[in-house]
Amino acid sequence: MDPEQIPFPTTLLAIWLFILGLCVGSFLNVVIARVPAGQSIVRPRSRCPKCGYTLTWYDNIPLVSWLVLRGRCRGCGAPISPRYPLVELATGLLFLACLRRFGVSWELVSGLVLITLLIPLTFIDLEHWILPFSLTVPGIVLGVGLAGVQGAEALRDAAVGAAVGFLVFRLMEYLGWTLLRKEAMGGGDKYLVAMLGGFLSWKSLLGILFLSSFQGAVVGILLIALTGRAGPRAEGQGAAQEEQEAPEPELTMTWEFLKPGLPWWRRLAGVPVCLLFQPIPDEPKDEAGQEVDWVPGKTNIPFGPWLALAGLEILLLGPWLTQVLPPNLALLVGGVP
Repeated sequence: MDPEQIPFPTTLLAIWLFILGLCVGSFLNVVIARVPAGQSIVRPRSRCPKCGYTLTWYDNIPLVSWLVLRGRCRGCGAPISPRYPLVELATGLLFLACLRRFGVSWELVSGLVLITLLIPLTFIDLEHWILPFSLTVPGIVLGVGLAGVQGAEALRDAAVGAAVGFLVFRLMEYLGWTLLRKEAMGGGDKYLVAMLGGFLSWKSLLGILFLSSFQGAVVGILLIALTGRAGPRAEGQGAAQEEQEAPEPELTMTWEFLKPGLPWWRRLAGVPVCLLFQPIPDEPKDEAGQEVDWVPGKTNIPFGPWLALAGLEILLLGPWLTQVLPPNLALLVGGVP
């Protein structure tokens, strides 16, 4: 048999997995639309947000329905966002890439679950600038749990990855408040990194941090040069709102290990306690005592999509990256041996 020819069972599995990815992507569109609004992802049935037309089963066929309807609602003719077929197609293609990377294995199952979580988190963060706990926290549990099926060593690496990923970004969050006197990291980023550490182990964390920071910075600089903004405006944010500067929050934290007169052993003991339990500063308030909503500025970028992209790159392209990158970068991205 020609070595380039794919055996029939593998071809059949690839076709099935691609179709499954399209169907999962269709469901993820519901997650993207409803989770930020606090709505159920089960009921009611999908409907047009413009006219309320309830979609029938033949209006919900992934990719096909959007093409047949020419991207418009059957009821009112309003345009349907191209995000819907994009999410479906991306999920199907990523499922295929995961099959090619891992074959039929537990790693394949873990990779498919990670992809299913990262896609809605990416689009939700791009539109709403949030990473919902309802996705990241169960994702941490799933990542560590699926690693446990692969053996004690994989379980240990996943648990350490989740814990270290959370604590490192927790520290970066606090340093932003204490040194820069502003929010340097989003509150949900540390949970997303913990989730990635659970799925990809602690060995991937340096690579995720490097790839996400580098790619996010390069694209952000290019977007500022071309459009004047590094990231998208928040939902409902107008051009005038971004010119308004939110008042600086009053820092009310007291770091235990920074108190004067403490012996060195108490300072060391206070570090993990503060990182885990010290609350972040109070949100800024206006003169009436109401919380002021944070408005992303022109140089702010949602970091979740770049973390997700870095995670996908290490998941699907890890071995290839270690071959094409310089040795030092290859070691950083490929993980500590």
